[in-house]
Amino acid sequence: MFTIKSQAEIDKMKKSGEILYETLQLIKKNTVPGVTTKELDRIAEEYIVKKNAIPSFKGYDTGIPGVGPFPASICASTNEQVVHGIPSLNRLKDGDIISIDVGVYLNGYHADAARTFAVGKISNDAQLLIDVTRQSFFEGLNQMVIGNHIRDIASAIQNYAESRGFSVVRDFVGHGIGTDIHEPPEIPNYVTKRRGVRLENGMTIAVEPMINAGAYSVKVLENNWTVVTSDGSLSAHYENTIAITENGPLLLTKF
Repeated sequence: MFTIKSQAEIDKMKKSGEILYETLQLIKKNTVPGVTTKELDRIAEEYIVKKNAIPSFKGYDTGIPGVGPFPASICASTNEQVVHGIPSLNRLKDGDIISIDVGVYLNGYHADAARTFAVGKISNDAQLLIDVTRQSFFEGLNQMVIGNHIRDIASAIQNYAESRGFSVVRDFVGHGIGTDIHEPPEIPNYVTKRRGVRLENGMTIAVEPMINAGAYSVKVLENNWTVVTSDGSLSAHYENTIAITENGPLLLTKF
């Protein structure tokens, strides 16, 4: 069952979100041809720690047998990689796109957000994918109001993305968030048979469309973490942490 946060708890999550937003802006500035994703990970971790916070993802353990703890502070997923890319010494190239997912833990509360960035000059098709993925989140945001259900968010995201010719990943979804990085409820970006829980004042959720240029099917690489599109098509990711309030949705990771 999901938890309801007090205003004081939401304020703590907003502070985590501010650090996360600043981290993403720093990564964006350094996302240039020739940089390694390992270097981006170092930049992110140093900044988060400097702010007296903790990277939520480093050492994260799913508890699944055979899947070790996540070894980095950011997920860095390039081109056909959808999510959970492990930073490496591979250098980014002009024309790549990269999805950066970051979590920040401060004063007992997490924030979680992701962006897809262009590396140098990218194709028009790649830019359209990034733009549609971002806008699909904001279509969903319009439905994040008290009294609506999870399916209202999912429907808005799916309808927008598919109307533009893209597909919505089914295997990974958004989630509740707070004292744990992943809390109930699950928040699909596509319509399921269930309406899902009704949104209530004080809920905090992480909504994260993962949109593919080709088919929605994905597979996991041998490292047991990195998810790629099954057909090798590009994928983009956009995520924010949101508080449901009486005055509408409050973005905790975008300023």
